[in-house]
Amino acid sequence: MSAKKATADPMLDDPDSAAIESWIGEPPDTTSVASFKPGPGIQRLHLRFDIDLLREALNECLARQDYQGDMQDAGFAALPLTQRPGQTEWTANDLSGRYWLRGDERYLEEPREDLVSEAQFSAFNPAFAGTYFEQVHSELAARFPIGRMRVLSKGLYNCNSWHRDPEPRLHIPVITNPGSLFVVNHHVTHLPADGSVYFTDTRAYHTALNGGETHRVHIVAALAYEQITQ
Repeated sequence: MSAKKATADPMLDDPDSAAIESWIGEPPDTTSVASFKPGPGIQRLHLRFDIDLLREALNECLARQDYQGDMQDAGFAALPLTQRPGQTEWTANDLSGRYWLRGDERYLEEPREDLVSEAQFSAFNPAFAGTYFEQVHSELAARFPIGRMRVLSKGLYNCNSWHRDPEPRLHIPVITNPGSLFVVNHHVTHLPADGSVYFTDTRAYHTALNGGETHRVHIVAALAYEQITQ
């Protein structure tokens, strides 16, 4: 029975009603959304790591040092894997850095925080020496200029701001769930934690969200090519 015949009152026969009937005639996709779908600004590399070793390294690093930052439930908390040579302390700006957003109904783009020079973060954090994360950093740095490399943990049911960054980034999911999604401009997809490395062009507007019932943990490595400054 069509939607029109299911009601007693007559309805307008216009392009919108015809479109709705056409759309609801197609069953929704409820399976592929739990897998990766490449698109503009989000691609999977050939490089892969051992997911079991990644998780072991995460536990080992957290046994040595806890996450930094106080936004675990409202954004993210960070574990810095790289640093400036000789660095011993990290500011809140080091953990986050420059980004731009349109935060209200004015639709006016505004910068937030100070620009962080990614190229300065050239040394692996000695606090995590000997872990599998050090090998991951070496493998990445052999292929790309790597800046800040952090473990970022998101609490359940939260998302980041809708913003853009000065540089693109690599993501390596370590712990995830099907409700964890990454959005770049108009493309959204899930990034499975299977050892894959994903390129995300975070110079475009993007956000990460965790709509699942467990924490989501990614290694995020900034690519220290020439940065956007405005």
